[in-house]
Amino acid sequence: MFSIRSFFKREPVFAISALAAIISCFFVPPDAGYLSYIDFRTLALLYALMTVVAGLQKAGIFAAFAQALGARAKNTRSIGVILVCLCFFCSMLITNDVALLTFVPFAVIVLSLAGRRDALIRIVVLQTVAANLGSMLTPIGNPQNLYLYSYYNFTFAGFLAVTFPVWALSLFLLLGGCFSLPASSIRELPKEHPAMNYRLLCIYLILFAVCLLTVLRLLPWPVMLLAVLIILLIFDRKSLLQADFILLLTFVAFFIFAGNLARIKVVDQLLKGLLSGREYVTSLLASQIISNVPAALLLSGFTENAKALLLGVNIGGLGTPIASLASLISLKLYSQTENSRPGRFLLEFTVVNLLLLTVLSIFQAIILS
Repeated sequence: MFSIRSFFKREPVFAISALAAIISCFFVPPDAGYLSYIDFRTLALLYALMTVVAGLQKAGIFAAFAQALGARAKNTRSIGVILVCLCFFCSMLITNDVALLTFVPFAVIVLSLAGRRDALIRIVVLQTVAANLGSMLTPIGNPQNLYLYSYYNFTFAGFLAVTFPVWALSLFLLLGGCFSLPASSIRELPKEHPAMNYRLLCIYLILFAVCLLTVLRLLPWPVMLLAVLIILLIFDRKSLLQADFILLLTFVAFFIFAGNLARIKVVDQLLKGLLSGREYVTSLLASQIISNVPAALLLSGFTENAKALLLGVNIGGLGTPIASLASLISLKLYSQTENSRPGRFLLEFTVVNLLLLTVLSIFQAIILS
């Protein structure tokens, strides 16, 4: 019982989604229609991308890239710009949570070596926001984008047309935030070159290209999944278990829950009425409570306003720490550092998030009007 309780404490979103799915089954008994709930294309792509990105990380490319850029820093402000931009731009391709898992620990090391740990809280807060907003641009930047891209049959150009204006403004605002850092001197950083496994790097770059072809709908998802499974079985079978299977199960649970709600006429009409004309605000507020991935999965079945929902769950990743589960990664990583001040971190996190949430919400209201 203790281990079950610990598991649910560790994975609250999965626990809630699984419970919601089970309860909904009492109202809509399981039948053949359940299979139509599951978006297998999204699940296959999500699994493949998580596996491939974990392999690229193991090959050492992210560490080498970060080290090369970090060695060029001249002062605290330039370190901040580099660390924030790493999260912002890399999250577009490797997802927001992987960007934070990779570059927040790197920030701790770099700032310690530079003798500027006093800037750690501000920089990690900006990194967190950067990962959540940078990942907005592409369909593969975060799980909710991948799902909505598939669910609403966006074209790649059409998707970018929605996300690019807010993404570009986010970059401008984040760079402005970096100028709140002092331009104080730093100790010289070591110019080491981390070792890379070039064999693994080539394999995973090829697989990443295969995934992108599927995202662009140039390659069927079953072919992509089969290619990833076969190649990794031959060259790196341990990586097949590197994906976040709890996240995949969370998706399945929400697919079942949302699918069942759509079949309950009263609930279907209620949610459609609630969302009509208020898609952005509803998805943004829902993200604050249940986080943006579940909000996207839950609300997509009740509205055709794809643009407002897409922006709502992405900008909705700002705000509370649970609005985007990637933000909890930063909080956890920072809290584990020596002499951490979680209270101070949460204060700066809240101020920065609410400020950006307000500015970007006003901007999206203009571009969607």
